[in-house]
Amino acid sequence: MFWLLATFAYLLGSLSFAILLSQLAGGPDPRASGSGNPGATNMLRVAGKRLAVFTLIGDLFKGLLPILLAKLANLSLQEQAWIGLAAVIGHLYPLYFNFRGGKGVATAAGMLLGLYPPAALLALASWALVFVLTRTSSLAALIATPLTLPLLAWQQPAALLPVCVLCGLIVWRHRSNLRDLFAGRERHF
Repeated sequence: MFWLLATFAYLLGSLSFAILLSQLAGGPDPRASGSGNPGATNMLRVAGKRLAVFTLIGDLFKGLLPILLAKLANLSLQEQAWIGLAAVIGHLYPLYFNFRGGKGVATAAGMLLGLYPPAALLALASWALVFVLTRTSSLAALIATPLTLPLLAWQQPAALLPVCVLCGLIVWRHRSNLRDLFAGRERHF
């Protein structure tokens, strides 16, 4: 059951709501506009609030649904976390879009919401605080994800290894944002 759900999670994670919604609305491909990232933040830049919100909800759902199915299948917390990570990997490297995906923050938030809701709420609060203070989405994600999630995973030790891998992947996908932050060129809202 684990491998079946992990495969499903990856395939679900490979659906890019940003790209699909842009196509349905006749808007620009988010990979070719704004920051080039097919995620909710770039959708806000290139397609407006409505499509950005739908992208965010879709990306959250991609991380949450596989966890809920793994819980229904009575899989261990660690197995649930690995299945959630498969969904995030699908978002980062989507099969359907030439392995060119987003940064994984919203999908990771959905995963965390399914695994341990208090951690998801604290990560959201951290993201919101940093965003309000800096108006920089990437900095908010980089602080909320890698600094908050491993600490919170101590409350659920079985999920620690998959969550640490998750944090490493999110930092990796934000490497260009890190360069821009250090150079003072990162985009602000």
